[in-house]
Amino acid sequence: MPVKAVPPSHRVPDGAGAAPVPSDLAELLRAQLEAVADEVQEEVRRQVPEYARPADGPDGRTLRAGVVQALTLFVDHIADPRGNGEAIAATYHELGRDAASRGRGLGALQSAVRVGGLHAWRLMGRTAEELGLDSAVVAALGELAFRTVHEVAEAAAAGYAEAQSHGTQELERRRRRLLDLLLEEGPVSREAVQDLAHRARWPVPRQVAVVALAAAPDRREEDRPPAAAGALVDMESRPPRMLVPDPDASGRFAGRTFTLALRGRPAAIGPTVAVTEAAPSLRWATRALALMGRGILPREGVVRCADHLSTLLLHADEPLLAQLQARVLAPLDAVTAGQRARLTETLLAWLLSGSNVPDVAVRLHIHPQTVRYRLRQLEKLFGDALHDPGTRLDLILALRAEAREPQQD
Repeated sequence: MPVKAVPPSHRVPDGAGAAPVPSDLAELLRAQLEAVADEVQEEVRRQVPEYARPADGPDGRTLRAGVVQALTLFVDHIADPRGNGEAIAATYHELGRDAASRGRGLGALQSAVRVGGLHAWRLMGRTAEELGLDSAVVAALGELAFRTVHEVAEAAAAGYAEAQSHGTQELERRRRRLLDLLLEEGPVSREAVQDLAHRARWPVPRQVAVVALAAAPDRREEDRPPAAAGALVDMESRPPRMLVPDPDASGRFAGRTFTLALRGRPAAIGPTVAVTEAAPSLRWATRALALMGRGILPREGVVRCADHLSTLLLHADEPLLAQLQARVLAPLDAVTAGQRARLTETLLAWLLSGSNVPDVAVRLHIHPQTVRYRLRQLEKLFGDALHDPGTRLDLILALRAEAREPQQD
């Protein structure tokens, strides 16, 4: 067929000095498009295992549509190299989204694009040679072919990334709703948990523990501590919290691993509870974190509620604790602050040692005679109450709470 002159606009973009491509070639190739699509589709099915499915099935029809669209874009670039092919690029954008939504990797789609593009170029390049076009024009067609492959591959990658981002965000929203459900006060339906957990792709464990993390307003989001495997995390709540599945399995909190993972952020680990009873674990972890902030529990590192149950119990109702302290320690109001500190220390050690004076002396690193002297002072203040079992228990509770309270400057 005769080769017509090509207008100056019909040149390969970004290719200074590139040979013009005959506009009639576009129409010729368009007429062969279906036949070329047949061969390209078969080549892709042969070389890319993920697409080796029946041609008349859903995946086969999707592949066919993609091949036709890519070939159409290539021919359109020949007809008008300045065209951007937005509609066809949108098709590959959707193909990328579809691959991500089905849980498929992007590699298979990208391989199909490369294999199909190379085979299409071979077939169409052969047609160009049969027309007797010179090598410069064939080279120009090659540039257009590579441009087409690049465009559809970029569109597919963008669609894939967008779908992945949307999918990740949706999964995060579902897991946040699941965490909110699990931490609700009051009865939690196991059926509701299982339903939402299924949609959030979260295996329902038998037991959980909730970790309360010290809030750090100056920390950026990327500084958030890495969660334990399978943990549900909410860094926006105050305090930030993390629900950890099967906390007692495989030494999840053992050693320094968990502490190091928190990157220096103090934390309190609530008791291990059934998955539908996570709210109390959060409640006690939050209380322990507050006691850490006041210095009643260690301020730094990770505190396990299970190791400090008596302290948590004592401070569960602090107004009531204050009433107990005021009542049973009232006799000590008659002495100076310095005397009170020495006497309370001695009295608590004496009560905990079973009234063993030598043991008290060893505990406090003082002489036994000093212990006896202080005990005589205490007997004058408390009288027979020191030997009453009920009063002794109240004294131990009140003195332990006072001993753990941070000293005021």
